[in-house]
Amino acid sequence: MRILCLFLAVLCLAGCADISPAPTLPPTEVEETTPSTSQSTDPPATDPRDPIQELLDAMSLQERAGQLFLVRCDSAAALEDIASLHLGGLILFGNDFESQTPESIQETLRSYQSAAKIPLLIAVDEEGGAVTRISRYKAFRDTPFPSPRQSFDAGGLEQALEVEEEKCRLLTSLGINVNLGPVCDICTDPNAFVYSRSLGQDASTTASFVSGTVRLMSAYSVGSVLKHFPGYGNNTDTHTGIALDSRSLESLESSDLLPFQAGIDAGCGAVMVSHTIVQALDPEAPATLSPAVHQYLREEMGFDGVILTDDLAMEAITDQYSPGEAAVLAILAGNDLLCVSDYKTQYQAVLDAILEGRIDMYTLDKAVRNVLQWKQSLGLIR
Repeated sequence: MRILCLFLAVLCLAGCADISPAPTLPPTEVEETTPSTSQSTDPPATDPRDPIQELLDAMSLQERAGQLFLVRCDSAAALEDIASLHLGGLILFGNDFESQTPESIQETLRSYQSAAKIPLLIAVDEEGGAVTRISRYKAFRDTPFPSPRQSFDAGGLEQALEVEEEKCRLLTSLGINVNLGPVCDICTDPNAFVYSRSLGQDASTTASFVSGTVRLMSAYSVGSVLKHFPGYGNNTDTHTGIALDSRSLESLESSDLLPFQAGIDAGCGAVMVSHTIVQALDPEAPATLSPAVHQYLREEMGFDGVILTDDLAMEAITDQYSPGEAAVLAILAGNDLLCVSDYKTQYQAVLDAILEGRIDMYTLDKAVRNVLQWKQSLGLIR
């Protein structure tokens, strides 16, 4: 009997020896091709494959690279660029809404989506107050949205959240699926750059506003973007140069990081990283380009969604890095999505880095998968 059992065991091992798939290798050709895979395309019905993975497996390298870009909309070239560069999404600014109506914007955005093989993220900065892209025009709202600080001062947290809900209704009615907010920054200096854009309250109250806003946006299928990680504080404007944050990690964790954690716990889809040098996490690189900052966000704060850069055209970055190198370093640091203006140059730089092996397939696919999963959560991919 013992000999029989051993014989059967040997047969079992022999039958199972070669069922593991061969490793996937990156393609070596520059042409737009789908990376090869040895895995079966027809999995058993009892073990269905993840639809996002199926979509990813079918994408060419060029299509994968394009999904990493959330670009400033160039209306004259948008339709062509969406199709040829496989862009992940567009950011609309005030000029995109000037002299438009809700109906004309709806039609324009439908045409953009029709040009895309994979549905687009369509984003705006509609914070309220000093930063409005849509509500500044009477065709869309009688008066511009107030800032969260103004709303809170007028009626507390309840009124601030009512305004956020009205924003969601407006955005969804137009076909916009991402608002680059809420602002999570805690700022106490009236002369600081982000002061008027912050809620202006303590960490606990700001955290309540952030978590409430994220839940509202999720209910309307509007993507939320917590910004500007790990907290702008009272720093200077990174649009005009680098800012240095010398606060201790203990100081950040006891205050500035709390609203971000609240937004993460509430289910936010994305976190935007700032260009400040945060010495407690990385004394040299801007947070946007720092692997240490991204590692902290992933491992210490438990965030598993999309990490995106602040605009890489800001002088805190352009003073030190070329457009292409900044884009490559941003992906290598751990960003999934790049907010850019010079997107044709930066797309090519990233694609070249992929083809040369500087950005490996694991890094690329992890970032693209995060972007696709965010789109799925917003109902764009079904």
